[in-house]
Amino acid sequence: MSAATTQRPQRADQAARADRAKRAGQTERTGQTERTDQAKLARAARIRTNAANLGLAAEPRMGRTAVTFLVMAVALIVMIVVSASLGQLVIPFDQVIGSGLNRIGIHWLDGPSRAFGNEALWNVRFPRIAMAVVVGAALGVAGAVMQGVFGNPLAEPGTVGVSSGAAVGASCSILMGWTFLGSFTTPFLAFICGLGTTVAVYLLARRGGRTEIVTLILTGVAVNAIAGALIAFFTFAAPTSARDQIVFWQMGSFNGSRWQQVALVAPMCVIGMIVVQTLARRLDLLSLGERPARHLGVNVERLRFVAMLAVALLVSSAVAFAGIISFVGLVVPHLLRMILGPGHRTLLPASALGGALLLTIADFAARTTIAFADLPIGMLTSLVGGPFFFWLLRRSRSKSGGWA
Repeated sequence: MSAATTQRPQRADQAARADRAKRAGQTERTGQTERTDQAKLARAARIRTNAANLGLAAEPRMGRTAVTFLVMAVALIVMIVVSASLGQLVIPFDQVIGSGLNRIGIHWLDGPSRAFGNEALWNVRFPRIAMAVVVGAALGVAGAVMQGVFGNPLAEPGTVGVSSGAAVGASCSILMGWTFLGSFTTPFLAFICGLGTTVAVYLLARRGGRTEIVTLILTGVAVNAIAGALIAFFTFAAPTSARDQIVFWQMGSFNGSRWQQVALVAPMCVIGMIVVQTLARRLDLLSLGERPARHLGVNVERLRFVAMLAVALLVSSAVAFAGIISFVGLVVPHLLRMILGPGHRTLLPASALGGALLLTIADFAARTTIAFADLPIGMLTSLVGGPFFFWLLRRSRSKSGGWA
């Protein structure tokens, strides 16, 4: 038998083995592809399940929600009446209520019987209380949004530099003695610088069309440090009278609030709260993580930018007239998250109500704790908020291992 005849069966066997190996490779690749597709489908199903579970967990029992809102609303109304009644000029509670009813044409109760009682209520106390309610609501909502965007219980509006930026604008205005808008010059510059600082932090942290949480936080720390240095320089360079104004502005106060100021601040705060309320569902999905949120159709970058811009609008307008007030945006959302759960559709309005209640109480304490003195409200919120927040952390950790 010739060599060529012997080699033909060998080549046929080799071809058959190669064909079998090829079919086996194709089968293995097909199996891997099927397993990969199954893994993707399983992952997508888990994401949808987690989102559904989050939606269920986000909505607490209606009884608890209703009771929480009712208690805070009643407490806020009571504190408004008490705050309007007590002070250097004491006006009985029924006369405070009567004055309010008389303004809307209901004459069931008599108004203040003492001279200048109505003037004290409507020109001094009620504008101040209204400013406390608006600013507290804005700071509470801003804190809840920041904690949702950053996924961190320690996040607050000051994280992105809005408060320090507003302080730079106010300090510069006081130092230079600018009055091109009259008494509104300092608040206007505080508002503009607060907004600008937040936008600057976002743009500096953005790279390749994306931002990361850690980069945003570190950029905010750097910008806050620069703003602190500028404030220190303005304070050092200012004459004594201007230096006192800078220091007291940073401590925060509602003293001297007027209806014109409330009319400027309230619409901007309402707009900011409406904007963040429309983001509630996407903030819930973001709490699953960035990748799952993107898989569920959330544009994370757009959400983060719009949320930060809304927070800047809320906080800048709040601190423009009131100065820097700490801990409201940190303590209030954290406490209400423990009571109501993480769902932002409930948490955001609850934070607005809780912030308004807290600042109304704090402003009343600032007016009445020391006779003939008006304590800085930012100092009070920090003194009370610091230990209280420490207690919340200890309680949360002992019960559930931390913030959730």
